[in-house]
Amino acid sequence: MATLAATQNANILRLVVSCRKITAQVTNPNTHSIVAMASSTEQEFAAQYRAKLNRFPRSHNFWDSKMASRIGEKIAFRLREIGVSSLQIDVQEELSRPIHHRKMVGPLFESIKRSGITIAGAEDLIFLG
Repeated sequence: MATLAATQNANILRLVVSCRKITAQVTNPNTHSIVAMASSTEQEFAAQYRAKLNRFPRSHNFWDSKMASRIGEKIAFRLREIGVSSLQIDVQEELSRPIHHRKMVGPLFESIKRSGITIAGAEDLIFLG
């Protein structure tokens, strides 16, 4: 019973994914406030974004699995700084993503797990590639 209550009060990891950017944000379910956030629009990724923007032929996707993994590392670091050790995801939302996006966000979840933060629901996801 205690684990059910802990899962219900766990911070929620939400991903905003488009062809131009990926943003990971962790929210507190009680207050709906953002606890931590990392995005491909941060200064660290600006040069890489501009390179993909100006290349010819134009790319339809401005981020990749390497960038997603780095974003996972950044948000995990920020979560460890504030003492968060477990997250929860909406499995149905993640499974409803197009397969090409789902393949690229897999490394994000893996990098968060490697840092020691548990993600409830991630074990139900199957990542291809």
